[in-house]
Amino acid sequence: MDAKEAALTGNPRRPSNCCNPVKQLGPISLEHVLLALRESKEERDLRIRSLFNFFDAANLGHLDYAQIEAGLLALQIPAEYKYAKDLLKVCDANRDGRVDYNEFRRYMDDKELELYRIFQAIDVEHNGCILPEELWDALVKAGIEIDDEELARFVEHVDKDNNGIITFEEWRDFLLFYPHEATIENIYHHWERVCLVDIGEQAVIPEGISKYVHPFRYFIAGGIAGAASRTATAPLDRLKVALQVQTTQAWIIPAIKKIWKEDRLLGFFRGNGLNVVKVAPESAIKFYTYEMLKSMIANGEDKHDIGTAGRLFSGGIAGAVAQTAIYPLDLLKTRLQTFSCEGEKVPRLGKLTKDIWVHEGPRVFYKGLVPSLLGIIPYAGIDLAAYETLKDVSKTYILQDSDPGPLTQLACGTISGALGATCVYPLQVIRTRMQAQSSNKGAAYQGMSDVFRQTLKNEGYSGFYKGLLPNLLKVVPAASITYLVYERMKKWLELD
Repeated sequence: MDAKEAALTGNPRRPSNCCNPVKQLGPISLEHVLLALRESKEERDLRIRSLFNFFDAANLGHLDYAQIEAGLLALQIPAEYKYAKDLLKVCDANRDGRVDYNEFRRYMDDKELELYRIFQAIDVEHNGCILPEELWDALVKAGIEIDDEELARFVEHVDKDNNGIITFEEWRDFLLFYPHEATIENIYHHWERVCLVDIGEQAVIPEGISKYVHPFRYFIAGGIAGAASRTATAPLDRLKVALQVQTTQAWIIPAIKKIWKEDRLLGFFRGNGLNVVKVAPESAIKFYTYEMLKSMIANGEDKHDIGTAGRLFSGGIAGAVAQTAIYPLDLLKTRLQTFSCEGEKVPRLGKLTKDIWVHEGPRVFYKGLVPSLLGIIPYAGIDLAAYETLKDVSKTYILQDSDPGPLTQLACGTISGALGATCVYPLQVIRTRMQAQSSNKGAAYQGMSDVFRQTLKNEGYSGFYKGLLPNLLKVVPAASITYLVYERMKKWLELD
């Protein structure tokens, strides 16, 4: 019996290889809970007191936030979802910032009654246990459609003795410290969260979100978060592109003055509309391609355990497919951002697209795609390696072996993303210069290798890093805004 089981039960687990029918006599009470757990009142009192003492390791006679957080961590309940904060708030009836035994006991009574009510609602046969088909029916009624594999994983996670059914004791152990209302939808999302596998990619869509749980909502949340992030950092993006295409000495202040002179404030947001439009399709394509490749690599096994090489390959290929699909929009954005307004107005998107198609041909919409794709795998590899290293270092030296929370993961992702972007930045410069070059105005470059050769010859190695500073300056606000808006949108869309 491990520490978690001992803390929850207070005594060795009884065999639960059979169901324990409980005849309903009037309203549900703690008597029904005792019957379902095959516990006497004295045994339950002892269990709850032992559990309180488990949290009160310092023997203070009360629980504060630090003790609750440490206890949840010992029970392997993910701290990053703020359960400690919410649990303290729910238990602390007199709002003095700490939980005494009576408050803890009141929470246990209320929570076990709540869990028993929903257990009985799912157990339609009233035979004292939840069968997989009963759980499936309850999920479907709540609007959650899952396949047989995911249902089996759900049951397996809750069913500790692996006999294919869920007893009330197992149900209670799984949800006892879930401080929110125990609806079937909340319970499913709780299970989904505790089963998350962190892949380290910078995809907006969390790994735990499967195609069975309203994925369109997640695309909405991710799309809005990405749009907000790109709009907020659009001036830095415009400045970066303006510097990248400069073949002479490039300085930030003159570039800013030039943009302001041409279009005033709106000039810093030129091309942002296209940048925002491509967020949703790019995220959707990348997400579904990544999931499909993971399933192919797993070949029937657990697709969450495909290893680092599998994640790197899947992430790289998914990124390449998504980049190829939306690349014409990227080229149009670059053309808009680099259009010289000397005596001319910036063309409308429709006219610009038509002019490129008529005068340069459809192939031009993919000019610069090769250097763009060449940077994806190295970027993903450096990003993933740096992310995992930073997460391990933070866990060892900063968090003292506790799991990193979302803010720590955000910081690690920001640093690793900046490092990966810096390493492949020369390919970005080559791509942007190829995109910006109009084929019908006398091509300055004959291809990717010619861009590389001329840049090196005329500008030296520093030419490959023009615009790097504004590119790095937008990393932190972009990641932070994406994270904050995404979390807010999830709550607004009732995904939590």
